[in-house]
Order: sequence, then structure tokens, then C-alpha cells
Amino acid sequence: MSAEVSLGAYQETVDFPYRAISRTAVISLLTIPFAMLGLIQSFAPMLVFAPIGIVCGIISLRTIRSWPEEYGGRPMALVGLAANTMLLVFGSAWHSYVYATEVPDGYKRVSFYEFQQADSLPDVPTTKAMEVNGENVFLKGYIHPSSGSGMLRKFILVPDLGTCCFGGQPKSTDMIEVTLAKGQTVRGGLTKLKLAGKFTVNPYNHRAADFDNQIFYQMRVDQVR
Repeated sequence: MSAEVSLGAYQETVDFPYRAISRTAVISLLTIPFAMLGLIQSFAPMLVFAPIGIVCGIISLRTIRSWPEEYGGRPMALVGLAANTMLLVFGSAWHSYVYATEVPDGYKRVSFYEFQQADSLPDVPTTKAMEVNGENVFLKGYIHPSSGSGMLRKFILVPDLGTCCFGGQPKSTDMIEVTLAKGQTVRGGLTKLKLAGKFTVNPYNHRAADFDNQIFYQMRVDQVR
């Protein structure tokens, strides 16, 4: 009787061998929710998880095909590969469309980083800042927490969250003093803003409350998103 049981257990093991789930198949599946966040403008860099998921899915399928008796998880790999491919294609197209259409008519796109001086150079207005002085520009940035909370009509704009939250006192060329047009307000927070308005370089010594360094750049904003 004992021998029959042992033989049956052995036969079952042979007929249904244990197969490990491919780790790359699991990773491919787990990247999907992170890549989905990349469809939101504020979290666009998260879309980088999509190609990671695609690569992991391909590696998993090849591994399972090469060692079918040792690895399983093919359905997981297929779902991860298909979902991440769709997210990458759709997300890239969506962000490209937004980028191509987000600048209002009559405004010039500029990058905040074009107004920043390198740490090795004097903290004075850049050549690009002087070029667009007095022009209508479109740029992006974050409200510095020291500007206050709640609904704001005037605040200090900085280029990134590092400068905003972990950089201490921003340099002069890391700040733009923003004043919204009459009747407009924006809630303070860590959301990236898109601003369109007139940019000017202030030639006088000017400082704002809670900020130690002089503020060179100012912007009268007509549109905020």
C-alpha cells in the first residue's frame, strides 16, 4: 500500500512538474500602474516605466520559451507587454499633442532653465533673460512654499521641486516673482503650473518677504493652468 502511494505521488510530480513564475513577467505586470500615472501631465516622467515593462515582458517570454518545463507566467508576460506597449504609444502621442498645442497664440515658449545661472557663474540675469525682457512668454514652474498657502494672486515661481522644497533659499536666478492678472488666483501647492504672461527683468534691488536673495525676474501673468 505504501509503495502504491509513493508511486502515485511520483507519477503526479512527473505529470504536473513545479514551474517557477518568471520574475520578469511579474515585474512587467507591476510596471503597468506606474506607467498609467505617466498619462497625467504632472507625472509624465513616470511613463518611463512602460518601456521597462516592455523589455521585461519580452525577456520573460523568451525565457519561458527556452525553458518551458522550468518557468511559467506566460499570460502575465503577455498582459504586461501588451498593456505597456499601448501605454507607451498612447502616452507619447498624448504628451506630444499637449506640448504642440499648449502655448497660447502670441506667446513664446521659454524654459525656466534658460534663466538660471550656473553655480560657477555670478548670479545675475542670463543672456536669454535679457533677450526676452518685455516679451510675452510661456513657461512652467512650481510655487515656492514660502509664498503661502490657499488662493494666491502673487507668489514666487521656482523651476523644480528640488529648488521648491529641498533647496533652501533659492538663488536670484532661480526665482520669478509672479503677479496674476486681476480676478485670477491659484491654489498654493506642489502642482506644476503653466504660465503665460509678460516677462521683465527688474534693474533695481528688489526682495520679497521670506527670501534673502534679490529677485531679478518678474512676470505679469494673463493665463495660468
